[in-house]
Amino acid sequence: MQGISVQIETISAEATLEIRHRVLWPNKPKAHCLVPGDNSAVHFGIYVNSKHVGVASVFDITGSARLRKLAVDYDYQGRGLGVALTKHAIEAAKESGANLFWCDARESAINFYRQFGLKVDGEKFYKSELPYYKMSVSI
Repeated sequence: MQGISVQIETISAEATLEIRHRVLWPNKPKAHCLVPGDNSAVHFGIYVNSKHVGVASVFDITGSARLRKLAVDYDYQGRGLGVALTKHAIEAAKESGANLFWCDARESAINFYRQFGLKVDGEKFYKSELPYYKMSVSI
């Protein structure tokens, strides 16, 4: 795409909150988007032409890496930005020595995560009335 610059950078936990809130839990208070351990997780932001449009957070990156709160602004979805963030998170986990990459995937996102080799691991469960599945892949 000519004239478009896409960059992924490590960001602070605080820098993830606005996008997390707007995309994942807009009907909940912003504090609902905070995650225990945010201060020790690794957070990535994706930027299109210097505009911050997506986030992903990885927890316990040195052993079993858990992806949490992957979100891309609605106006930028469907352009491969979530794919780029997820690939970046998996690479960072590998480089840090993790041997397992996993997440709690919304039921609506199962096919998205399958493209990275993640498989459903267990039964459906619910968070705030939304159906989820644990998904994982050895890396």
